[in-house]
Amino acid sequence: MSTAILTGQPVPGSSIEGDLRSLGFDVRLASDAGDTGTLLAAVPADQRVAVVDARFVGHVHALRLGLTDPRFAVAAVPGAVSVQPAARRALTLAMARESSAAGGVAIATENVADRIVTALDADGVDVHRPELGTLVAAVPADPQQRNEARQAVSAVDDEAVRLRSAVKARDGFFTTHFISPYSRYIARWCARRGLTPNQVTTASLLTALIAAGCAATGTRAGFVAAGLLLLFSFVLDCVDGQIARYSLQYSTLGAWLDATFDRAKEYAYYAGLALGAARGGDDVWALALGAMVLQTCRHVVDFSFNEANHDATANTSPTAALSDKLDSVGWTVWVRRMIVLPIGERWAMIAVLTALTTPRITLYALLIGCAFAATYTTAGRVLRSLTRKAQRTDRAAKALADLTDSGPLAELLTRFTRGVASLGPAYVAFVAGALVVLGAALAPYGSWWPALGAVIYVLLSPVALARPLKGPLDWLVPPIYRAAEYGTVLVLAAKAEVNGALPAAFGLVAAVAYHHYDTVYRIRGNAGAPPHWLVRAIGGHEGRTLLVVVLAALLTAAQFKVALTALAVAVALLVLVESIRFWVSSGAPAVHDEGEPA
Repeated sequence: MSTAILTGQPVPGSSIEGDLRSLGFDVRLASDAGDTGTLLAAVPADQRVAVVDARFVGHVHALRLGLTDPRFAVAAVPGAVSVQPAARRALTLAMARESSAAGGVAIATENVADRIVTALDADGVDVHRPELGTLVAAVPADPQQRNEARQAVSAVDDEAVRLRSAVKARDGFFTTHFISPYSRYIARWCARRGLTPNQVTTASLLTALIAAGCAATGTRAGFVAAGLLLLFSFVLDCVDGQIARYSLQYSTLGAWLDATFDRAKEYAYYAGLALGAARGGDDVWALALGAMVLQTCRHVVDFSFNEANHDATANTSPTAALSDKLDSVGWTVWVRRMIVLPIGERWAMIAVLTALTTPRITLYALLIGCAFAATYTTAGRVLRSLTRKAQRTDRAAKALADLTDSGPLAELLTRFTRGVASLGPAYVAFVAGALVVLGAALAPYGSWWPALGAVIYVLLSPVALARPLKGPLDWLVPPIYRAAEYGTVLVLAAKAEVNGALPAAFGLVAAVAYHHYDTVYRIRGNAGAPPHWLVRAIGGHEGRTLLVVVLAALLTAAQFKVALTALAVAVALLVLVESIRFWVSSGAPAVHDEGEPA
């Protein structure tokens, strides 16, 4: 239970007390500043507490935004302030000063809530002030202003604003025009019946897994059902976020589930397509694994670029200016959003092609579309990076270093790569990655020539750790390493030409990719990278790549398949156990994506 302290003399006809109770607050009345301080001291330290002026006039949703959003330690709208337990000490200090300054003056002549906010600002406390738009939140000083405020409240449909705000401000064309117009009403229906975003997120995952199972049947009826279920899963995927925004039910666990389940759903569906094709005598596991590799590398490009420029100064370029200009023209915005093939367009394409064609055609179309989107976005970001004069911070450099996922071998060899690093980490990483992938692709299975490329790759891998990654193209280092590691596993499994090798490689890449996504969301939540012991235990990108190449040289194709399976299971167990432990702990951050990266 949260507590709201209503300060000042009650206003006849005011609905503020009932509004606060409808938001889940236990309302207590204070007559003056001293009384407010006494009531604050009586509220348990582990509860949210709000101070609201009794003269407040406004929409209930304005109060909801200002007083109930769990993401912010302190939030305020005119006439009301809410404080989470983490900021109670700051509130106590501010209230003590206000009580002393009031000197017994009646609250009726003072807006205590706003004075507390001013004091918190002066103390350097980060006070969140939500964007209200057309919503009203005011503390009228006289009857005429009160009447005008009430008229302003009546002129705006509170529920309509709340429903609109449940939809992402920036989304893809398919989602905006074909999902959100009705999914928001499903979200409201769910919220009014007590369903939580986490429950809907789980339902979306289960629906996608059932869709993958239908695709795995290999029948036309199964493919049609899979396509329909995949679309329904995406609707639920939109609904969970809309419930969270509609009712402000944000949570750390929900953020983690939403961040990871999208990837699990999509990649499980790729596997379902491959299994279904196999039932019909067509082996498309290489295409399914290639699609997962390409999509994951696209995400790493997005993550790395955003982290590199998150807090950069002088962060402008002619390319960025042109992009902003194009975004000012309505039709170009939608075209550019569709070109990058975001999740809505991507899943719609996959669903339709699954129902109407074959898994091979579906995966080919997916690979072509994602390759074009990756080329478009990466080229634009490279141009921006080369033309902008950005000053990147130590935080950005550390985030990029963590995203490289460098293991013990890279750390050991760092002392020998100072001169190599001066050539440019991105260029060196590209050469090293190309050597190991091409070596695996050009040599026959069982050859030791790929091992030579892997050794060079390992020797050059510490380039990412030799100096801070603050160069214009240094953000390319993590995605290059991802492409090199995943690509090597894909090529060697395909070269083995034994039944089961590619599915085993699919599992290994999926486990490692999960670890990399987990790293991203920890960094986004300012929680740092996964623990060092975990990175060392799973070998780092260079250790895993070398191990896979050596296993391919030492073992027969059948033995290599078993080794890949065992490695996939070991990595999956380690990263999943540690990830779950972290994300359900009290120290986990809340990461809320308002836009899926590609």
